[in-house]
Order: sequence, then structure tokens, then C-alpha cells
Amino acid sequence: MPDDNAIRLKEASQEPTIELSACPTLNERTNADPTPEPPDVPPRARDFGFVPIPESRRYHPERTFHFTLALNIIFGFASTATVANLYYCQPLLVEFAQSFHVSEATVSSIPTITQAGYATGLLLISPLGDLVRRRGLLLLVLSASTLVAMGIALSHNLVSVQALSFFLGVTSVTPQILIPFAGDLAPPERRGTAISIVLSGLLLGIIFGRAIGGVIGDATSSWKNVYWIAVGLQALALVVLWWVLPDWPSKVEALPKTKEGEVEQKRPTYFTILWTMAKLAVTEPILIQGCLINLMNQVVFSSFWVTLTFLLAGSPFNYSTLKIGLFGLVGALGVFTAPFVGHLIDGLVLWVGILVGVLAGLVSQIVLVAAAGLNIGPIIIGCFVVLSILFQLMQVSIAARIYEIDPALRARLNAVFVISVRGQVIGSALGSHIYLSAGWRANYGASIAFCGAMLLVLLARGPHCERHTWFGWQGGGRLTKDKPRPAADIEQDGEKRASLSVEKA
Repeated sequence: MPDDNAIRLKEASQEPTIELSACPTLNERTNADPTPEPPDVPPRARDFGFVPIPESRRYHPERTFHFTLALNIIFGFASTATVANLYYCQPLLVEFAQSFHVSEATVSSIPTITQAGYATGLLLISPLGDLVRRRGLLLLVLSASTLVAMGIALSHNLVSVQALSFFLGVTSVTPQILIPFAGDLAPPERRGTAISIVLSGLLLGIIFGRAIGGVIGDATSSWKNVYWIAVGLQALALVVLWWVLPDWPSKVEALPKTKEGEVEQKRPTYFTILWTMAKLAVTEPILIQGCLINLMNQVVFSSFWVTLTFLLAGSPFNYSTLKIGLFGLVGALGVFTAPFVGHLIDGLVLWVGILVGVLAGLVSQIVLVAAAGLNIGPIIIGCFVVLSILFQLMQVSIAARIYEIDPALRARLNAVFVISVRGQVIGSALGSHIYLSAGWRANYGASIAFCGAMLLVLLARGPHCERHTWFGWQGGGRLTKDKPRPAADIEQDGEKRASLSVEKA
């Protein structure tokens, strides 16, 4: 039989494992939410009971999953292919009017109807990401948007186009399911980069939709060809997502269970998810701060791009429609800075990323006030800075910061956050009114005021405040994230603790 000293030695050697598994400071050192244990859920072979899932995409608790750059880019492509649905119609209004023999004022309701459908989808569909498996939800939504686009391409009267445009907006919420999904799949140290790549796909879809709608509609003299292209792109995205999307368990399936296999807490329902969204919108300071800042950010962004046409078409530039359209390509260059923006965000405290974006936007608007109507240089700088730095850096930083509130609520948090995108409507109307009534300097002056307001809202609540602190500064002024501790260092600490325990024994 082993003696008492041998037993004590054996027990001491086991202590480091117990201490490390419960170590409360490890998460603080990595500045990230802990990676949850893979839920013990049996693998599925089929989606919806009849669509086979590729074997490599099936979920197995013992299989390690890696969120690769290739999968991240595919997420971005799917976002581009679907969000473009919301913007194909904008340059096609004249073709709609001619095709259906109505006035342009009559068909001007189509973009509004499409955006109303999108808002409905954001509210009613995107929160389902917290309730069901994202793979099945994405395949279902993308299939629906493909079929609706096909219906528009086959339509022969205005009423059917208007009705189907609403449902096209409802089903074009794929990006708003993919963005929080990327936040869940990506490791904490790469979350900013992952979100920025998907967001870049969304921004590219806005530019792509307007460009394709105008070019194809003008070249072929048929608006229907634009929607057939939409059908092809979405069908391609659907096939690719079917092939690569992991069948990751839903957050409901990941709820902790008792030894008898029963869920420890009450399963959420669709209506409780909607109620939670309403509650989050008034009880989470980080979410409310982010929504207010993003709302004003959207006002500045939309005001800049809407009034740019007026500025470039007038004196002293007198540019043609084609030349004005090329400035969208300058803005598109900002989309491809996503990996660099995301990498920058991954190294900073997210609050600081928002601050850098606000200051960059403030400087760009000051430059525009000084010389936008006199020289083309400030306008080019504004195109690049407003889209790549102000808009993208702030959008990604705010989203990543909001997702840290509670990983189990990311789809609902994202749905509430994206509602603030409706600031584009305010920016379009307000920017046009100020520009036409008071000129370009007054318009950019108003944008400076909005940037100043963003700065005040941000400074009202510091970067390290507790979750439910509404105002003030706590936790010091650290600006960068602490680097995660290497596994070798953690293991070495364990060995030191084991040797100390042995010496005490």
C-alpha cells in the first residue's frame, strides 16, 4: 500500500489542473469572453430533414472547428450578393415608369417599400439567430430571397413588383445573420477582423447594387435582366453556403443541462426573444451608447454621399453623370481596407476604435468645409476617409463592443443595433435640405456638429465602465488590449504551483 507521503504527493500534483480550470484572471488577461465548451449535441445528417449536409460540415463535439479566412470571405460574398437586392431598384426607376406606363412619382415608392421590408426582416427574422441553427436559417432565408427576386424578374405589372419588393427586403437580411455568426465563430483575438470583412461585403453590395442596376439596365434597356443577375448571384451564394457553412448548434441547444439531460433554465421562445430585444433597447448602456453614435454616424455618411452629386454637378466642377459615378469607386477602395481596419481594432480597446473613427470623421468634415467647393482633392479625401475610416472603423468597433455584452444574445443585440442604420433616411433628407437651402459649407458644418455630438456621447461613458454604469469613467485609461498569455506560460505556472504544493506537503 502507498504511504501517506506518496498520497499527499499525488494530490498535490493534481492541484494545478483544478486551479487553472477555475482561474478567474485568465479571461481578464486575454480581454475576451471565454470560449464555451462545445455542446454535447449529436450530429445531424440533413437540413430540414431532407437536404444532405456535407460530412465535413456536420457538427461533432470532439471535432475542432477553425474559422478560416476563406470562410470569412465567403461570408462577405454572400452579404454582397444579398444586400444588393435593396439597391438594384434605385437607378431603374425611369425604366420601371416606361415599362408600366406610369409616372416616375408612382414608381418612386419601390425603394421605400423595399427598405420597409428590410426593416421588417431585421425586426422579425434576424433575431432568430439566437433561437435556431444559423446554417438552416441562412439557407432558408437565402432560398426565399432568390425565389422572390425571380418573381420580380417574371412580373408584368407594377403592383406585383411593389408587393414582391417588400418581401425581397424582408428576406435580404442574410448579412445581419452572418455578422453575429462570424462574431460567434471567430476566436476573440480575430473578432474585429472577421466582422469587418463581412461588413465590407455589405458595403460593397450597396455600391455593387447601384452600379449593376444602372449599367445593366442602361445597356440592355430591360430592368428584368438586373433581377435575373440577382437570381444568379444569390443561387451561387446559396450553393456555396450549403457546401461550407458549419452546422453549429443553436444557442438553445448549448444551454447547460442537468445530469438527467434536462435544460437547467427555461428555453426561450420567439416571443420572449422579441421581448428581450425591447428590454435590451432600454437597459443596456453600451448598446444605447453604440446605437446613438451609429445613428449620427449614418446621418453623416448618408448626407455626404447624397449631396456629393449636387456638389460635383455644379460649378466649378460641372462633372458628367459618369464622372460622378466614378467617385463611388473611390469609396469602394475603402471597402478593401477591411483587413487592416479589423486588425487595428483587434489590437485596441474597442472604445478607442470608436474614438479614432469619430476624430477622423471630424477632421475630414473640417477639410470639406474649408475647400470642398474649391478643389477636388478634399472631396477625394472625404470619399476615402468617410467610408473606410469614419464609417467602417466605427461600425465594426461598435458592433464588436456590443457583441461582448452577452454572447448568447448577439443576434438580438445586432437586430437592435442595426435599427440605428435608419439614420441614413435622416441624413438623406436633412443633407439635401441644408445643401439646397444654404449651400455646401452649411451642409458639412452640420456634419461637424454631428461628429461633435458623437464625441460627447462617447466621452460621457469611458472605455472600462461596468456593464450597467450609464455615465462616468472607471477602470483606468488603458487604450490597448493585453496580449493573450501563451499556453506555454500557463503550463509553466501550473508546474510552479505543483512544485510549491509538493514542497508544502
